[in-house]
Amino acid sequence: MTETNSRRVALVTGAGRGLGQATALKLAEGGFAVAVHYGRSSEQAEALAAQIRASGGAAQTFMADLSVPQNAGELVEEVAAAMGGLHVLVNNAGITRDGLAVRMKDDDWDAVIGTNLTSAFHAARAAIKIMMRARAGRIINVSSVVGLMGNPGQANYVASKAGLIGLTKALAKEYGGRGITVNAVAPGFIESDMTAALPEAQRAAYTASIPLGRLGLPEEVGALIAFLASDAAGYISGQVIGIDGGLYPH
Repeated sequence: MTETNSRRVALVTGAGRGLGQATALKLAEGGFAVAVHYGRSSEQAEALAAQIRASGGAAQTFMADLSVPQNAGELVEEVAAAMGGLHVLVNNAGITRDGLAVRMKDDDWDAVIGTNLTSAFHAARAAIKIMMRARAGRIINVSSVVGLMGNPGQANYVASKAGLIGLTKALAKEYGGRGITVNAVAPGFIESDMTAALPEAQRAAYTASIPLGRLGLPEEVGALIAFLASDAAGYISGQVIGIDGGLYPH
C-alpha cells in the first residue's frame, strides 16, 4: 500500500488559494491525503501540494474547468482512480460576477450558477456513488453568509450559495442511511485578496458590522471544515454552520 492510498482521501475544489488552500492544509494536518484542485494556473496548486508533502503529508494536483459543470463529476472520478478512493469532498470552488439584477447579463447569471452550484451537484453526485460503496463519506459545501441574509448586487452569487444550502439539506436526508454526512459552512467576511483590495472606508464599514470586530481568517474556516471531515463530527449532518463573527446569528 502506497503512502497516498494508506490515508483517507479528501478532494478540495478551488484549492489554489484562500479558503481552499487553508482547508487543504488543515485536512493534511488531520492525516488526509489531499487532492488539490485548480482551474487555471497550476503554480499555486503545485506549490501547495509541495508544501503538504514537505510536511510529511500526501497530496496530488488535479486540473478541471468547473465552468463546465459536467467536468466536476469527471474530476471526482479521476481523483478516486488516482488516489485509491474518495472519503471527503469539499465543494469550495466559486466565482463572482456582480451587478444589479436589472442589469445582470444572462451569461453572468449562468456562469455563477453553473460554477458555484451546478458543478457542486455534479461533484457530489459522483462522490456519493463512491461513498455509498464504502457506506461512509463526508461532503462539505462552502456556502456563504449572503446565502442566508442576501446581499445587493449579487443576485446570482446569493442564489448559488442559497442553492448550496438547499442541496446540502436534501442530500443529507437522502444519503444519511448510507453513512454519508452532508453539511455546509457559511463564512462571513474573511481575509482574502478581495477584501485586502477594498477601499479602507468600505473595509472599515464591514468590520464595524461584525460583533467580534474583525474579519475572519481562512485558517479558521479551514479548521471548521476539517472538523466536519473528521470522525468527531460523525453525528452532524444537514447543518449550515455559520462562521462570521456573529454577523448573522441563526
